[in-house]
Amino acid sequence: MNYIKWFDTLTMNDVSLVGGKNASLGEMIKQLSKKGIRIPYGFAVTAEAYWHFLNQNNILPTMQKSMTQLTDRNDLAMLKKVGSEIRALITTATMPHDLALEIEQAYKNLCAMYEQQEVDVAVRSSATAEDLPEASFAGQQDTFLNIQGVEELLGACKKSMASLFTDRAIIYRLEKGFDHFKIGLSVGVQKMVRADIASAGVAFTLETESGFKDMVMINASWGLGEAVVKGMINPDEFCIHKTTLQKGFKPIIKKRLGDKPLKLIYGQDKQNPVQEVTVGNEHYVSFSLTDDEILELARYCMIIEDHYSAINNKWMPMDIEWAKDGLDKKLYIVQARPETIHASQYDPNVLLTYRISNASVDELAKKTIITGQSIGERIAKGNAKVAQNIADITAFKEGDILVTSMTDPDWVPIMKKAAAIITDRGGRTSHAAIVSRELGIPAIVGSERATALIADGTSITVDCSRGATGYVYEGAFAIETIKTDLKKIPQVSVELMVNIADPDQAFRVSFLPVDGVGLARTEFIISNLIKMHPMAAADPEKITDPDLLRDLHKIGLGYADLKTFFVDTLAQGIGSIAAAFYPRPVIVRFSDFKSNEYRNLLAGKYFEPEEENPMLGLRGASRYYSKLYEPAFLLECAALKKAREEMGFTNIKIMIPFIRTVQEAQKVIGIMNKQGLIAGQQGLGLYMMCEIPSNVVLIDEFCKYFDGISIGSNDLTQLALGVDRDSELLAPLFDERDLAVKKMMKEAIEGANRNKIHSGICGQAPSDYPEIGEFLIKAGIGSISLNPDVVLTFLTTLGK
Repeated sequence: MNYIKWFDTLTMNDVSLVGGKNASLGEMIKQLSKKGIRIPYGFAVTAEAYWHFLNQNNILPTMQKSMTQLTDRNDLAMLKKVGSEIRALITTATMPHDLALEIEQAYKNLCAMYEQQEVDVAVRSSATAEDLPEASFAGQQDTFLNIQGVEELLGACKKSMASLFTDRAIIYRLEKGFDHFKIGLSVGVQKMVRADIASAGVAFTLETESGFKDMVMINASWGLGEAVVKGMINPDEFCIHKTTLQKGFKPIIKKRLGDKPLKLIYGQDKQNPVQEVTVGNEHYVSFSLTDDEILELARYCMIIEDHYSAINNKWMPMDIEWAKDGLDKKLYIVQARPETIHASQYDPNVLLTYRISNASVDELAKKTIITGQSIGERIAKGNAKVAQNIADITAFKEGDILVTSMTDPDWVPIMKKAAAIITDRGGRTSHAAIVSRELGIPAIVGSERATALIADGTSITVDCSRGATGYVYEGAFAIETIKTDLKKIPQVSVELMVNIADPDQAFRVSFLPVDGVGLARTEFIISNLIKMHPMAAADPEKITDPDLLRDLHKIGLGYADLKTFFVDTLAQGIGSIAAAFYPRPVIVRFSDFKSNEYRNLLAGKYFEPEEENPMLGLRGASRYYSKLYEPAFLLECAALKKAREEMGFTNIKIMIPFIRTVQEAQKVIGIMNKQGLIAGQQGLGLYMMCEIPSNVVLIDEFCKYFDGISIGSNDLTQLALGVDRDSELLAPLFDERDLAVKKMMKEAIEGANRNKIHSGICGQAPSDYPEIGEFLIKAGIGSISLNPDVVLTFLTTLGK
């Protein structure tokens, strides 16, 4: 055959013949099938066939003449007219007889291979300049799913060729300087995976927002993968740590159940090959992949990334489409292309940060209109342009902010003008997310109600600088960009650590020049991700309010019971922080809410006493062995054990807060030992928060039970000076620089050093007062842990 190439005859050397997409499929079938990766078979109709089609119909001169009408790429009306004219020329032309015969014969051969009379295939375009690092863009051409029959295939091939002239493809070539008539298009014809009766989605071999390299991120939903790609639903999201997976562990560090009310399945007839249907309740409340499938898919992704990195002689993160077959229950890879944004822009020595410079967090909270999943890390401001459909858009100006339900490739010419994008639906691998990254603009996806809550023409600010959650504020705020050359940052003579609470921010923070995490706060994970009182998970039978119970079980959807939800979610949050800094040490503190804070959690009133002075009440160690909380403490222990032993994060060390007496230390350590958290085993280090005067007075006794201490300067100041740190009346007296407090800290450090255990500080003092850091270094402290936003300032101030 002159115009057909079977996938297993192709390699990445054939991009000029069959385009990047088809060449990649051939490369994987040839090289990676033997490594266990399944890729559905098929064939490519070559780019030569495309030129043969144009020449035989003599339409190339007419196409070129039509294109001359487009003199201004910002003229969207003319763009639409020209694109429509050229596509019509192609779709109404006749398929050359010799080419039609070859496509028909290849299709019949494929039918025979799969023992089907009319095998179901996906028809995808593969441009000869597509999927090259310098010429990559999501969704330029169209895909046609569940095509069955020769006539239907020939029609889909023509539509695929015509999609080389979609509006977004024309604009892209103009911007990149490509000649429209020197780029060919190959058509890929690939056996469909029956994901319509299973699940499908997209995976990336990096954390898409920060560029963190050691992660596989998977988005998944029920039915055909186009629902994920197009952003029709908010998909399930799974994240897996590469290094510990390679070591044989099961490091699923994130499992978030999506909002998946609909799916795409096979249609009822050839005229409507795909249809949208409502998802049944059983699927709606469950994850679309099992844990074993998540890990298997992550391994496939790592093998693909390793292969493409090897043949390109550099790190090559990948953007991968996958599908699960509902008939054989197996996972397949249906596409793989380079992820070009972080790969091309990655510079480990440069740190870019963004912030709003003229408003506090509290002020911004009052101005927040809506939140969603943040894409990128930037901030933008502009006037909102709200539209449900592209036809609704009128006079979209450069710098406006696009607010819509979801985007598809037809939106690209408008998206290119936008300062930011906000959608109701879609996840981190949706069309809106991918295009916004490509354009270098912030986006917020999956907001659910942005089109309802943001008024057209409103001045707004889109903030993606604060982690996984993006914020839309009313009004335009001042935006500051900070560029830091990490090579020029001086060092200090002690270990510099960082304090962290939000697992989603850990990946960005991990790029700071720090030696690990001095304090990982579990309270944020409990209050923001778990949301319920830990005892509600341990003993839900005590809750008598049926509406509250219903809310709790709704939060725990996808899990067997509330205990499993609590343990797994806490382990994932802890695991995310440990993964971000792996193999650097991460010191995780057991939860240290006060009783009034615990009471504010869902169902808290069923389990918490009302104390006159919660700051000095049932907290820290005394809580863990109390009958009021011990069952929940066992769940915290189970989560830490899972993160260390099942996920493989042996860089986790454990810290016990607020230990009033040596006997309390013994009691809590005894409970931990029974749960399998034994200091010294598998490298487990055990730390004590040194924050009560008794810890300092009896430092030699306490040191017998711990591998290190970490000074909690907030409570130590409160208790050394007898000042309630929550009292506004006494605020002027609360000062960590007081001589009594400094003497306490110095004695604690000297005691730890005398007993040959580690000394550190994770309290607020050195973050607020660099001179405290200088004092501690002179006192012989081993490590200082700071808030992320002051690390660089601290180093610049005290570093050498």
